[in-house]
Amino acid sequence: MNLQNQRIAVLLSGGVDSSVVLYELVRQGLHPDCFYIKIGPDQDEEWDCSSEEDLEMATAVSHKYGCKLEVVDCHREYWDQVTAYTMDKVRVGLTPNPDVMCNRLIKFGAFDEKRGHDYDLIATGHYAQTERDEQGGKWLCTSPDPVKDQTDFLAQIYDWQLQKALFPIGHMMKEEVREIAEREHLVNAKRKDSQGICFLGKINYNDYIRRFLGEQPGDVLELETGKRIGQHKGLWFHTIGQRHGLGFGGGPWFVVKKDMRQNILYVSKGYDPQTAYKQEFLFKDFHGLIPDGGSLLSYPTVTFKIRHTPEFLHAKLQAQDDGTFKVNSEVPIHGVAPGQFCVLYDEAHHRCLGSGEITL
Repeated sequence: MNLQNQRIAVLLSGGVDSSVVLYELVRQGLHPDCFYIKIGPDQDEEWDCSSEEDLEMATAVSHKYGCKLEVVDCHREYWDQVTAYTMDKVRVGLTPNPDVMCNRLIKFGAFDEKRGHDYDLIATGHYAQTERDEQGGKWLCTSPDPVKDQTDFLAQIYDWQLQKALFPIGHMMKEEVREIAEREHLVNAKRKDSQGICFLGKINYNDYIRRFLGEQPGDVLELETGKRIGQHKGLWFHTIGQRHGLGFGGGPWFVVKKDMRQNILYVSKGYDPQTAYKQEFLFKDFHGLIPDGGSLLSYPTVTFKIRHTPEFLHAKLQAQDDGTFKVNSEVPIHGVAPGQFCVLYDEAHHRCLGSGEITL
């Protein structure tokens, strides 16, 4: 793509990836405008948030390359939209992914409404690629770095958002990005990747949920025997397949089921209980990224992910009469939970077809 006549907005997060994005564009003789999306904790929370340091880093990098940096406040939109989505799902026992919806609603959504609409392209530090097919359709494609690939986090964006998306480092391995940052003496070259919820820095996910839903103690029972193992503080603090952080003696224990009506958490004992695996499941509300409104029915055999891992699993798809799809995985999968996104790819796990919400 010839970028010379394109108006480009770069989203700088303060991290090394988006900083190298700016370097790559400037290296090509471009002079993009930079933006830092401000979120921060809701109200006057005393959470450990790294946003101040993020902004300092973004400012330093933009100044290094002579680009202006503008702060865009999307605080209200984040808490009204992404948090609302997350808490609505968690409240009814589902396992949402706020980072997936953050891309659709904030980075390529609220930002576009506020400032991005003035630009042809929005460049981010995602590890993903795009390509055009013979008909000119634009596809979301995987990164060559399987560990860092972020197409699963982008699989709910709208087609118009994909048309504007630019991923200048998507063809690189993480090591290459680090090497460029160190060679160019970027201020954040050695900065660790953020591990928290999108935009919320070091805020613990359970603290985030507790802030809105509080606690609701209930019994923890062994699935096979009905024996009481202990007490949980709220079903929304636990996910299907969870093993760590349960705190019950005599384990290891796996979370295998949540009964929302009776507020019971069911667990199974052992390192690899069969109850923690599924080979078939359903998903609904397929959100397609196939150009020109192409049908998922054209892809009876696919690869897929249900969480952010380097591995792609092979499966056959079956359309159901109610509009859902059944996934028949080649191998049993650990920790399939309602509310998770099933992200679908072609057989070569190169092109992302879209994603749907797992219902079981």
